[in-house]
Amino acid sequence: MHFNEGGTWALLYLASEWIIRLVMVIVVPVRRSPDAAKGWLLLAFFLPWPALVLYILIGRPSYPSWRIERVLQLPGLLRGALARTAPFSLPVAGSSVVVETRELVEKLGRFPALSGNQVELLPDYDKSINALIADIDRAEKHVHLLYFIFSDDRIGQKVMEALARAVTRGVTCRVLIDAVGSRPWGRNVIAQLTASGVSAHVVLPIKLRWHPARVDLRNHRKIAVIDGRVGYTGSQNIVASDFKPGIVNRELVARTQGPVTTQLQAVFAADWFLETQETLLIEDITPEQVSAGPVQAQVLPSGPDYPGSEIESLIVTLIYGAYKRVVMTTPYFIPDASLLKALETAALRGVDVHIVVSRVADHRLVNLAQRSYYDELLDAGVKIHLFGEGLLHAKSFTFDGGIGIVGSSNVDIRSFILNSEVSLIVYDQETTARLYAEQESCFASSELLDLSVWRVRPAVVKLCENLARLISPLL
Repeated sequence: MHFNEGGTWALLYLASEWIIRLVMVIVVPVRRSPDAAKGWLLLAFFLPWPALVLYILIGRPSYPSWRIERVLQLPGLLRGALARTAPFSLPVAGSSVVVETRELVEKLGRFPALSGNQVELLPDYDKSINALIADIDRAEKHVHLLYFIFSDDRIGQKVMEALARAVTRGVTCRVLIDAVGSRPWGRNVIAQLTASGVSAHVVLPIKLRWHPARVDLRNHRKIAVIDGRVGYTGSQNIVASDFKPGIVNRELVARTQGPVTTQLQAVFAADWFLETQETLLIEDITPEQVSAGPVQAQVLPSGPDYPGSEIESLIVTLIYGAYKRVVMTTPYFIPDASLLKALETAALRGVDVHIVVSRVADHRLVNLAQRSYYDELLDAGVKIHLFGEGLLHAKSFTFDGGIGIVGSSNVDIRSFILNSEVSLIVYDQETTARLYAEQESCFASSELLDLSVWRVRPAVVKLCENLARLISPLL
């Protein structure tokens, strides 16, 4: 055989492509959703070698062995939080939707529902940052921050200056920032924080090595805890609202007081241990909690460190249990088959279902993919609102006026399976009413899609949307 002949090399290349296709058929469907498997196999069929390279880089939703070993120690770390909040734990009894939801969330995320909380919703971008800085300036013992994006722009500088002031008062400050989310600013932020005496670390740093970990498994959480008494979580990062040129973000943050803040503290402590191997005992970083208000609340952490798609399981269950109204706001909407069916079924049985997404697109391919779902949802009776005043980055859900969710999780496969996320679930009529009022304000700034008008968009646009949908499980 003469290997310098073009025909021989072409034959070998063709054979290699078919070997890749056959191997992917065997490997890809293992422990993977049908939608994700379909996306990978389509990519492998048309582009075998690029699919193989991409699969090696991001095809397996798992962490390296050293991290998995640390994850196994998390239940022990969380026991302190459970003991600390035991007096506020709510009994599991009865068959109401709220009681069943509390039990489900506890099984998914290990934290029970707690009484005695106060939850304040902060939809104003600057006021939310100013409230956080004011709480940092009041800190006496500990300040803990965990953010996907932490920049060194004017917003980041204000927060870093507050942390530096806290350190000079003898307050211990710890900060975690995601390596990819904060990549443009991470080196400067870590250097400035370290120089001022803050203990700061990058989460999931990207390192080139044999058998690399997936670079797209990110910590997307947004958590701040001050003295173990005040907590923040939601969609807002430590960055200016207009950090993307031509786009202004609209966010939503929940400020908590009471025992549920201990659960946010525990999530931070778990992530701190995973990155640094330093154990922060809840007893040392959280005071004895007292009742701060009438709200029942619960924290649900989710991601590859947990056994299943926790937040998606909760959302799908609540949609099926809804009898009056379901509203969700999200910047990215790429549902899998189970969520899509739940939304369509709820609308068909008379539930008033609203989805608020942004007209503005900061990720073109994701936007095209999510648009491909609008037709069938509208046809089922789901109301879709296109938010027109900037990028609606807030992630919120209300169900029948009694259950509300605020957190970091988008409604897409990445947030459901790949990213580490955190959600605050509240069981309170008044708080949920305030959350729904915020969602209604988004309705007022949105265009309600009409099915007949939507269907007359250009054929080439429909084609692009459908092509993007084919790979949407990979986005």
